[in-house]
Amino acid sequence: MAGKTIHASGGIVVRGRAQRLVAVVQRSKDELWVLPRGKLKRDENPLAGARREAVEETGHRVRVREFVGAISYRARNRPKVVQFWRMQAEVNPSRDLTKDIAAVEWLTLAAAVRRCGGAAAELSAGEVVLAQCRPPRAQAPQAYRAA
Repeated sequence: MAGKTIHASGGIVVRGRAQRLVAVVQRSKDELWVLPRGKLKRDENPLAGARREAVEETGHRVRVREFVGAISYRARNRPKVVQFWRMQAEVNPSRDLTKDIAAVEWLTLAAAVRRCGGAAAELSAGEVVLAQCRPPRAQAPQAYRAA
């Protein structure tokens, strides 16, 4: 029997202007590299949850820009839906990482995709959004050009 849907949200957290860097976090429990995200708290709306998770997992305050989309998959034999927003991080961290996160790295989009092999579906959705928010084409770093 399928269980109740798990609802989560997170962010494609970007830092920098001339060269956009994307936050990827390493989970302590399994050492996987993923985008910042997590389950919603009781009665928490998805946007508030996404902002909270981004701050807890990257250590940076963020400004939410726009909704990116959602992905769904099965987790522990239950359906899981994760909604994502593009977020702009402040330059300097404002807090320590939550204990669930072993590390955070700020990578170019190409490097983030490589690092998060297990989260390819999340990042492929993010590539579209990041392509829209990058500097004008003439100034765009090579790593951000669509393949």
